[in-house]
Amino acid sequence: MKLSAATATRLPAELEPRRLLRRALQVLALVGVLVLALLLAPGLDEVTDELGGARPGWIAAAAILELLSCLSYILLFRPVFCSRMSWRLSSRISWAELGVGSLVPASGAAGLALGAWALHASGMPADRIARRSVAFFLVKSSVNFAAVAVLGALMAVGLFGDDQPLWLTAGPAALAVLTIVAVLLIPRLGPGREPARDAGRLPRALLAARRAIVDGVAEAVELLRRRDTLVLAGAIGYWAFDNAVLWATFHAFGASVPITTILMGYLIGQLGGLLPIPGGVGGIDGGLIGALVVFGAPAVPAAAAVLAYRTILFWLPLAGGAIAFVALRRELASAERGRLAAC
Repeated sequence: MKLSAATATRLPAELEPRRLLRRALQVLALVGVLVLALLLAPGLDEVTDELGGARPGWIAAAAILELLSCLSYILLFRPVFCSRMSWRLSSRISWAELGVGSLVPASGAAGLALGAWALHASGMPADRIARRSVAFFLVKSSVNFAAVAVLGALMAVGLFGDDQPLWLTAGPAALAVLTIVAVLLIPRLGPGREPARDAGRLPRALLAARRAIVDGVAEAVELLRRRDTLVLAGAIGYWAFDNAVLWATFHAFGASVPITTILMGYLIGQLGGLLPIPGGVGGIDGGLIGALVVFGAPAVPAAAAVLAYRTILFWLPLAGGAIAFVALRRELASAERGRLAAC
């Protein structure tokens, strides 16, 4: 059965091209305001001077590292969702997810929604998509939390990195461990009881969400236990190369910051991406700069490095995602409807 062009291109309303274009324009407007603030606000001359002295070689290296981070995301996507999916379809879906994620960060939820639409248009059942989306998110995020738990503990006992207050080392480590333990306990909740026959949509939706989360956590644990090379390389590479982009942008402005500062500041600073701000402009930037400074990075190079990092993080996935999105819609319009039904 062929999937009609009309059905294949029927995106969720929030992911329609017009709305995404509006998001892009909002991001550009916010970036413009940020640039004007840097140029005109008193006391920020040092940051603008720092930006003007960027070393092109390091900026190019940062862009390559971000490309490697994106490729790691693509590498992780296929074995989590369907190892029988073609690499072409898998790469197009995952690149498109990255592009949407650069416009609407929120921890990648919007990108996963786009991926869910594409997978469902290819015949994958909705409950399977929901379960594997949870597993994908958890596997992708687990590296960051595990790294903070280990690194924070080592820093707290003085075995690694500079001396830092316990609330900056043991504190994040403990929170990371508690988060990991809490997630691992989720399957104990069980699938829940079937709602009554006359139950409304809300109880049924809540039950479906509960089962997707419970089963998704179990599937994520199983994926990690298998020690699949592609899964591990994708998850670790996505996190490591993204951290390395920030490391490279610091070098672009002649600053050498301890890797512990970058790694610990990265997780805490990325929490700004949870704010519903187009492109995360302001939220992620401010969170990263603040966290890095708290961990000891010099303020002016930190501001310049984060702005360069965020520029690369926005434009490179967006450019690749836009190309993939156009190709994806064309492919889905002419593809067999049930090709992923057995995944």
